Amino acid sequence: MSRQQGSKGKGKPSGRGSNNSRGKSYARGNAPVKKQVGVSRSGTSSNGAPASKTNSGEIRLNKYVANSGICSRREADTYIAMGLVTVNGKVVTEMGYKVKLEDEVRYDGARINPEKKAYVLLNKPKGFATTTSEGKGRTVMDLVANATSSRIKPIGRLGRNSKGLLLFTNDEAMVEKFTNSKRGVSRLFHIELDKNLKLEDLKKIENGFKVEGKLITVEEVSYIDGASKKEIGLKIKNTGNTIIRTIFDHLRYDIVSLDCVAIGPLTKKDIPRGHWKHLTEQELNNLKML
Repeated sequence: MSRQQGSKGKGKPSGRGSNNSRGKSYARGNAPVKKQVGVSRSGTSSNGAPASKTNSGEIRLNKYVANSGICSRREADTYIAMGLVTVNGKVVTEMGYKVKLEDEVRYDGARINPEKKAYVLLNKPKGFATTTSEGKGRTVMDLVANATSSRIKPIGRLGRNSKGLLLFTNDEAMVEKFTNSKRGVSRLFHIELDKNLKLEDLKKIENGFKVEGKLITVEEVSYIDGASKKEIGLKIKNTGNTIIRTIFDHLRYDIVSLDCVAIGPLTKKDIPRGHWKHLTEQELNNLKML
């Protein structure tokens, strides 16, 4: 992952001093006033936000805001001064304040991102965990490592032994569209069971039923044309596949294979297993219209 490098500006005194006499004079409060703008002994700025640093990988807040596409850098200075920008939940009005790419920056309450928005569709094979955490063995992040320098993450989950389509993005609005409990985006699964699905059980799934007091519903369910009754198609808006496991565990079936074959209008066409592609403008527009 590429990271923007902050300019090497004038650092603020950390309160620890340095190894020379200049550091000692700072400790006695003899440093020039312009060197101490907004910094207290507690390591926080006068506006209550953590004191900015000059580490590499940090960029000025006005550049961060401007790069998000909201405005010019000069306009960003105005918005910051007006108190419209927060960093990790705290209002920052300090000019020249520096942030890291992983910080949560919001303008007028909405989270912003200085990176170019990216939308990557992966055809996941078995054996890869859907996680961004390290130390989990092979993960889906390994498969899309070279797709973009933007910090994308998967929307929803597919189990390690599940396969099929998984969408990655750094677009918070798109994530919200998928995870919204009222709207959501449909996903179609091809499921193979260990035995034929009884018609009465298919009807139960179709009509919805309760498990431990919770109503379990799906959008559609049917047998796969031309296949045995072990294979069914199931459409849900839930972003995970836990609900599918819950359904068949309750009805006493084992899932042999689970494959996400469509996400809304997106399909696996021209994406071999283990490969990815960037969404086209048309595909992205189709998703946004859902």
